[in-house]
Amino acid sequence: MSATLTGRITEIQRFCIHDGPGIRTTVFLKGCPLRCVWCHNPETQRAAPQLAFTAAACIGCGACVPACAQGAQRLAGGTRVLDRPACTACGACATACPAGALELVGRPVTVAEVIAAVERDRPFYLQSGGGLTLSGGEPLAQADFATALLAAARAAGLHTCVETCSQVDPAVIDRVIPLVDLFLCDLKETDPERHRAWTGVGNQRILANLRRLHAAGAHMRLRCPLIPGLNDREDHVAGIAALARELPGIEGVEVMPFHRLGEGKRARFGLGDGPAAGIQAADPAAVRAWKERLAALGVPLLAA
Repeated sequence: MSATLTGRITEIQRFCIHDGPGIRTTVFLKGCPLRCVWCHNPETQRAAPQLAFTAAACIGCGACVPACAQGAQRLAGGTRVLDRPACTACGACATACPAGALELVGRPVTVAEVIAAVERDRPFYLQSGGGLTLSGGEPLAQADFATALLAAARAAGLHTCVETCSQVDPAVIDRVIPLVDLFLCDLKETDPERHRAWTGVGNQRILANLRRLHAAGAHMRLRCPLIPGLNDREDHVAGIAALARELPGIEGVEVMPFHRLGEGKRARFGLGDGPAAGIQAADPAAVRAWKERLAALGVPLLAA
């Protein structure tokens, strides 16, 4: 595929150490088929660009007001007000903002631009065994762009990881298997009805794709978020253990304790309080107990 193929990302994050082996550059693609109530990257859910506003950075200069052709920006009593329904996310106000309080998130980039950014840290990959990780959102939702990125990275001799919820067309899974060194597969809930309640979709396709990856001999890790009051149940722990036994070729399971960082992001994007607003961060003692129970059931655990 062409190096000029364009996709949409939220950011390119360098020097990551939790998105696969070694030091990595993680590219966050926009768009996701799930709506997890605990999502910590809510800005990646929608495929379209979104305007972010950081109130603490606003200096009240009003430069955004004349820049907005839709009249979505105004000053009221010296306070900047955004009419989000009128906003078309054109980005003109963000360009005009001298303080960086406004930011258009979801920029178009080419394959060549991403690979050039990733290549900047090649010495760190060589020393640590790191490389490129595609994340999101769901990176495989932009199937052509993700495939082209992975192919370009593979051609450049870079180690590749994909963090995926696996709620994608099986044909996409088949396309990328030869291009991915490691799949980081999110397993959010083993009960199908609870999975639908927490994420908006059932888990049938997800489980089928996990089995598909395993049957193809793909290198895989399961990443299991621990959400207090939702999936911190004995039957879910048992479900994880049962799946791990069914997929003996996986490298292991990572427990991912819930944190509340997504709430600040929701405020920046005008999303209001999310359904996870009342959920507390995972208690370290509870996380240890969860891991101990998984280990007792024979689940190979990996450090998150």
